[in-house]
Amino acid sequence: MTPEMAMIALSFLFGLVIGSFLNVVSHRVPVGASLLDPSHCPRCEAPIRPWQNIPVLSWLALRGKCAACRQPISVRYPLVELTTGVLFASIAWLLPWQQLAPNTAAAICILLAYWWFAGSSVALTLIDLDTKRLPDVIVLPGYAVGVGLLTLACLLGADWWALLRAGIGAAVLFGVYALLWLARPGAMGAGDVKLAGLVGLHLGWLGWAAVAVGAIAAFILGGLYGVGLLAARRAGRKTALAFGPWMIAGAWTGALAGTAIAQFYLGISGLV
Repeated sequence: MTPEMAMIALSFLFGLVIGSFLNVVSHRVPVGASLLDPSHCPRCEAPIRPWQNIPVLSWLALRGKCAACRQPISVRYPLVELTTGVLFASIAWLLPWQQLAPNTAAAICILLAYWWFAGSSVALTLIDLDTKRLPDVIVLPGYAVGVGLLTLACLLGADWWALLRAGIGAAVLFGVYALLWLARPGAMGAGDVKLAGLVGLHLGWLGWAAVAVGAIAAFILGGLYGVGLLAARRAGRKTALAFGPWMIAGAWTGALAGTAIAQFYLGISGLV
């Protein structure tokens, strides 16, 4: 196995573990419960033993049921773990974190910044789908962690222009969403505005193509979802929909494939 493949495999396994924790975060943060309390079955309150908490494998071994009360355990749990694992592995594989850094220490700072953003993305998506809220307790620390790690990467030799571009990206997307929020109260939440700045920060570090593709993809994906719900008569024109998940989906489209998509578009349009 090559070092690159080993890194991708380890990233996937690490993502599985983080995904297990994010299942806890997505359930406890909205209700204000402590993240430090031992895991337990939400139905019978039986404690979950360490061997019952192995990502994906425990769910399969238990056949999707609680070991104590035998009530079904939602398939959401292993799906969240798998999704997080795939996202972490995709970051290690597709994100140019090594090319953006002059040395290993700076590269690790960049990788950690985007892993943190990935974990926040998964938690925020789940919470927004469940409650139509984007909690400040997850969004706001993302700014501190992102700026802190990317600044450290620059102190270790990474390009300071990338950090400036990240700041501009954050300001631009925050400003665009703030204007939309002010123009159409109720159509956009304040949480979306705060999340937009966080998205802009991480996309801006990667380049303008990532910012443009990520911003546009969010509205395309969200729009298609809304049209699909209307066509299926599962929503009306005034139905409030969670937009955070589509901002996040757009963000990772821009982060992982923004340059390729932008080059493809410019190529077929004859602009390059």
